[in-house]
Amino acid sequence: MWETGKNFLGLPQLFHFVLYLLSDHKRKGEGNMVKNDERLGNAPLGKLMFSMALPTVAAQVINVLYNIVDRIYIGHIEGYGQMALTGVGVTFPIIMVISAFAAFAGTGGAPLASIQLGKKNYDKAEQILGASAMMLLCFSVVLTIFFSIFRNPILYAFGASDNTIVYAREYITIYLMGTIFVQFALGLNTYISGQGNTKIAMFSVLIGAVTNIILDPIFIFVLHMGVRGAALATIISQALSAVWVVRFLTSKKSVIRIRRKYFRLDKTIVKNIAGLGISPFIMQSTESLVMITLNSGLQKYGGDLYVGTMSIMTSVMQLVMIPTQGISQGVQPIMSYNYGAGNLERVKGVFYRMAAVCLTMTMIFGGMAVLKPEIYVSIFSNNEDLIALTCKYMPVYFLAITIFGIQMSCQTAFLSLGQAKASLTLALLRKVILLIPLAIIFPKFMGVAGIYRAEPVADFISVTVSVILFITVQRKTLHQQQNP
Repeated sequence: MWETGKNFLGLPQLFHFVLYLLSDHKRKGEGNMVKNDERLGNAPLGKLMFSMALPTVAAQVINVLYNIVDRIYIGHIEGYGQMALTGVGVTFPIIMVISAFAAFAGTGGAPLASIQLGKKNYDKAEQILGASAMMLLCFSVVLTIFFSIFRNPILYAFGASDNTIVYAREYITIYLMGTIFVQFALGLNTYISGQGNTKIAMFSVLIGAVTNIILDPIFIFVLHMGVRGAALATIISQALSAVWVVRFLTSKKSVIRIRRKYFRLDKTIVKNIAGLGISPFIMQSTESLVMITLNSGLQKYGGDLYVGTMSIMTSVMQLVMIPTQGISQGVQPIMSYNYGAGNLERVKGVFYRMAAVCLTMTMIFGGMAVLKPEIYVSIFSNNEDLIALTCKYMPVYFLAITIFGIQMSCQTAFLSLGQAKASLTLALLRKVILLIPLAIIFPKFMGVAGIYRAEPVADFISVTVSVILFITVQRKTLHQQQNP
């Protein structure tokens, strides 16, 4: 297997070591590990949700730092920080597509594995894990080749200008070298939290983020590498996270492990992963399509400065959504496990608590963006024109995000219960069906302001539909589980 992986995939030597770890182990000490996942069904609900969500929220905070720290440092580069920040912002859709494929295999498979853990079917859970790992490996090779070949036309399509293309190209060229690390770090980490080990999942992100924070100023300012230094710091950090994740999932500490005999693309399992993974994939990949639409529209109706505002607002959006994403990911294994175990009252209890907390978080952090945008904006730039323009449009852009915690809770519930179609519907509705067409139509009548106004209109409608769809679907789903 060592030689086959080396000759066929041509992977870096670091991942030869990772593939070498994919060997079979006997399930020693299984009793202790089973107790860890069984607490998902037995521990007091409030305490369990807090213990699961807190490390996941922390992991989300840390994970967002990868891109945001880069942008903070880049935006303060003397002389060309504004243009460099805009250029790096143009690469964000590519980064989102890469992350979307990680979510396709990881977020698509982890809830299925959690459901199997609830049924005590450990071998089936490991088959799902092995298939996801193989999918991530294939994705990394294809994505690296594709974006490397079509890099320049894609960047121009995403809103780059002749002034910013050089910075966008420098950043993404180096970033693509670490695609395999991003796939493994993001895609497989969901399987760690999915078995109840949210603290371990948090540490896997923490390792990379701390490394990135340390290396960024050294590479950018001390070694004068500029944008290239920011990208290099990121892929080194992701590599460390990837090795940590894979090492844990091949160790005795993991309830389910990556095993050589399951490291393959089983047709039935891949189909099931794809059925559930298509929703988070569309949620993230369409973010790329949204960014193309918004950046190209802002470039057409405004110019580079307007594209720069979207780079900042995208980063702020990540900050605002951190708590809800962390809470949702943290409690998802609890819902999936108890749904698999047939404990429906516990599933309902988790959802109601999650919805209340997520709504509170989006109202607080989204409300800050509406009422006090300068608190966020000043973090990313010291250019007065860019700050003033961003503060002007941010309150409009973030208006409906204040209630978006409701939709996040509904989508998480659909994923947790294996309801791929409902989750997919919501993912398509907000961005593809509503936001993209509105962002194209509105500026024809409202000018550049119409692009910013498209976001709250799409959000208000999608939240309303989410509630209606959830009430309809969840009753049928829980009834079928109760009366199979």
